[in-house]
Amino acid sequence: MSMVNVEVNEAELRKIYLKKVDEHLQSMDNELLLWGAKELCRQTSMSWNTILKEFFYDPRFEKYKVGTKWKFPAKEAKAFILTWLREQSR
Repeated sequence: MSMVNVEVNEAELRKIYLKKVDEHLQSMDNELLLWGAKELCRQTSMSWNTILKEFFYDPRFEKYKVGTKWKFPAKEAKAFILTWLREQSR
């Protein structure tokens, strides 16, 4: 019976771990707070006309008109879109 010994460089492992945590925190900080119409289209992979037809006028879909532009709170838009999508399969 043979035995396997594994040696781990704890300092290097810690360095890699901290780098990954930092990358994750930075990606969270870079997340948009608001989406515009183009970002909404990109996030949903839908055209603006499809969005208008399918769910734009749903009263549950949170939106704000700022000047001439529509703005959508990203977190709420994501949650709504996932709910809406689940409802489509019914």
